[in-house]
Amino acid sequence: MKPKSKILIKWSPNFAYALGLIATDGNLSSDGRHLDMTSKDREQLTNFIYCFGLTNKIGYKKSGISDKSISRIQFGDVNFYKFLLTIGFMPKKSKVIGNLEIPDKYFFDFLRGHFDGDGSFYSYWDKRWPSSYMFYTIFCSESKKHIIWLRNKIYELLKIKGHITKSPVKTCYQLKYAKNESFKLIRKIYYSPDLICLKRKRLKIQKALAIIGLRL
Repeated sequence: MKPKSKILIKWSPNFAYALGLIATDGNLSSDGRHLDMTSKDREQLTNFIYCFGLTNKIGYKKSGISDKSISRIQFGDVNFYKFLLTIGFMPKKSKVIGNLEIPDKYFFDFLRGHFDGDGSFYSYWDKRWPSSYMFYTIFCSESKKHIIWLRNKIYELLKIKGHITKSPVKTCYQLKYAKNESFKLIRKIYYSPDLICLKRKRLKIQKALAIIGLRL
């Protein structure tokens, strides 16, 4: 008898968003069944649970040498695990993940999850030029192959180039979009006011844009 799935494997904005979280903060066990999501932000895990319709409770585990507790959720689902393998996920993916088969229709939902997982946004007044306000949207990955795929896919769908750098302090690659390209991108990521996302990140972007009279 085929094992019953906990997760309905059906593409939707929420489904794609949660896959973006898995691409950044998720981990596939080598047992072919279990998945783990770990995050310092509890809202991220509640979003994950909601998107997949899970009933699992959020637990905690000790993190590194600091011995601090960090929130996590674990669950087993053979069918969903096999599905993830077919679209490009794998165990111990951090440095080797590459292309993922995400439908174009849901790519920016996936990207919003990716951004909530390992992305960042920052803004500042550039002192070199009067009244010059700069902001950047950044995506991170330990896998160069994956970050190149992200860049190529975003260019294919939105015709913006961005640029890739290697972090000087972390073992990760960064895909960065500055001001005009950044604004074009974040408007696609947050294409509706009622999308599931990390509220603190969206609010940070909204406050930054408001300084120069822009809105999502």
